[in-house]
Amino acid sequence: MIDTPVNLREVGRLRVLEALHAAPRSSRPELVRVTGLSRATVSSLIADLIAVGLVTEDEGADETEPRRTGRPAQSLSLVPSAGYAIGADIGHQHVRVILCDLFGAVLWEHWVAKEVDRAPEETLDLVAVLVGRALQETGVPRTRVLGIGAGIASPVELGSGALGAEGIMPGWVGLRLTDELRRRTSLPVRVTNDANAGALAERMYGAGRDAGDMVYVRLSAGIGAGIVSNGRLLLGARGLAGEIGHLPLTADGLICRCGNRGCLETVASPVAIARLLSDSWGHPVAPRDLPGLIQQRNTGALRAVRDAGDAVGRALSMLVTLLNPQLVVVGGDLASAGEDILEPMRAGVRRHTLPSAGEGVRIVTGGLGDGAEVRGAAGLVLADAPQLLSGAPAVAAEPA
Repeated sequence: MIDTPVNLREVGRLRVLEALHAAPRSSRPELVRVTGLSRATVSSLIADLIAVGLVTEDEGADETEPRRTGRPAQSLSLVPSAGYAIGADIGHQHVRVILCDLFGAVLWEHWVAKEVDRAPEETLDLVAVLVGRALQETGVPRTRVLGIGAGIASPVELGSGALGAEGIMPGWVGLRLTDELRRRTSLPVRVTNDANAGALAERMYGAGRDAGDMVYVRLSAGIGAGIVSNGRLLLGARGLAGEIGHLPLTADGLICRCGNRGCLETVASPVAIARLLSDSWGHPVAPRDLPGLIQQRNTGALRAVRDAGDAVGRALSMLVTLLNPQLVVVGGDLASAGEDILEPMRAGVRRHTLPSAGEGVRIVTGGLGDGAEVRGAAGLVLADAPQLLSGAPAVAAEPA
């Protein structure tokens, strides 16, 4: 086997792009310090990156570090339009697609109500149509798109990208979402489950920006957790870490759609809460009715939501004990209940964990609302933007 020689200039180029991606505004002296490259090398690489349209510099802009003498350092930053990412959020009853620039600013967004679980072909065709609309309506060339990130309400196996959708999304079992979307869009595709996407978004743009160890809990028709450990998503051996919705809470509980009995989803999802209220009141209550009932301070609905919060807290206590996060961020449909669900969750965590671990973790609602999952899907691509840009200068430099 012949080793490929290392191209030191390409390595240096990647280091500069990584530094500019991490700190949106920098300067040549700062890049020398951060990358460990020589001043001459940084100046040469910056000249090349400016020439191909990846980097811009501003005259007289604020410096990252004060200077006492000499000519003020010019501010350098990546060009937001040097690359784009598409995010797709595929839920049980909706599809949402966005187009973002290099810094994650949303330039185009569209949401469609769709019964997804038994209609994979129609759903993926719809995603492809929305991708085409996004590019057409914004004028972004397809060659500038670094890729599509897709978050889906199903476990996703690492490596193969196969969906572990048995009982969860029946029509999608075994489907390889990466291959299907790539075939329809001719773009690179990355896939994760929706809770991991939400965790990534809250870590990059939302409530978890300052938290290296956090758990994102999505409380919707499905309940899942995205785990960030030491600043990185924790996926597990097969990519299935964080499926807390299927932790068993009650030995004699209802049969879950996963086939087990008494899972968290059977007592704490919006579907479970609505079913409980329907049985108690003798008339239908839909999950979409819950926000209005909570806002009206309906005592029965409040009790059901608080009981659900306690159940989620008990499940979370296992993660808090095992992982010791500093922050838990709550998203999904039930996050709109605010303190009515957060306080029982906090109490449940405190009651079932070591005092030092339970008292040390903060539990808050997410900062991105129902857009967390789709922004995190795009973030799958944007997180690797330096590597993707470093190998494609001609693509990034094409005129818009």
